[in-house]
Amino acid sequence: MAYISFQPQDYFNTKLYTGNGSTNAITGVGFQPDWVWIKHRGDTHDHNAYDAVRGVTKMITPNENYAESTVAASLTSFDSDGFTLGNVARSNASGGSLVSWNWRASNATAVSNTDGSITSTVSANTTSGFSIVKWNGQTGTVGHGLGAKPAFIVVKCLGIPNSWVGTHQGLGTNMNDNYIILNSNGAGGSTNWGGEPTSSVFYINSNVAENNDNIAYCFAEKTGFSKFSSYQGNSSTDGTFVYTGFKPAFLIQKRSDTTANWNLFDNKRSTAGGSNVIDDLFYVDANNAEVSHTSVDFLSNGFKFRTSDGALNTGANIYMAFAEEPLVSSNGVPNTAR
Repeated sequence: MAYISFQPQDYFNTKLYTGNGSTNAITGVGFQPDWVWIKHRGDTHDHNAYDAVRGVTKMITPNENYAESTVAASLTSFDSDGFTLGNVARSNASGGSLVSWNWRASNATAVSNTDGSITSTVSANTTSGFSIVKWNGQTGTVGHGLGAKPAFIVVKCLGIPNSWVGTHQGLGTNMNDNYIILNSNGAGGSTNWGGEPTSSVFYINSNVAENNDNIAYCFAEKTGFSKFSSYQGNSSTDGTFVYTGFKPAFLIQKRSDTTANWNLFDNKRSTAGGSNVIDDLFYVDANNAEVSHTSVDFLSNGFKFRTSDGALNTGANIYMAFAEEPLVSSNGVPNTAR
């Protein structure tokens, strides 16, 4: 059994907080985040996301195709243990219950990357397998800085409305030939990105990017920390067990062979009384408030759905998961489920 040599929460962490409708310094993330994704739990505010490459106050919306907008009172700083917000309701409504999902990239000034035919600006973390990549252009290759082939890439045009176009290794061995849209409940499909991603670059063309500023979030799979794969549902309340090699802290799942929502779970929002069952979810592709749905066990070495729901445990599905604990910790002691 493999283990990782770092603590997963040093690179990904979910942080719950209460809005105050004013300046709000959110602490307790555990690191300075480079990508912050926020959702109001009790209201139909859109998802909103910010990253250190584009800069503070630059908001994009995972559940919509909107262009980037500059909102002065949104996220105003990335801090050593979290971030600071202004009074925008979708991220800081007074008295609101909110959740943020936080990833660490380089924690430093983004650098110019000339590995591809298009020069990119990159904040990359090769330890955790995550990079934020910005460029201008529609056709060519773009350096991602991961030093490993990405398992999941999602691209968003910043200057004009355009869907979040992704490719995921769980859709097929050849990532060049597949796509799935993050802000849509549609099934996965076939397209051509221009070439297979490599350990240094990914390809783009007019199928996936615009002749404009674009941003990509790129993930390489890291044993004991992250997993990007697929599973076949069994349509039973004793669902398919999916091995990840770690206890999940975060899971996004999508049925890929038909119309179905993207479903997002984490280990901080469950109301199942401390058990393994995670029973609160969000739809990534919609602005719905948090949905209560007895759904999934987060186990010491993977996850298992406890529902026959056709959107969760039937047909072909893809997922991305990040660890709370690896199967074996850095001191060699086996970890167990909660």
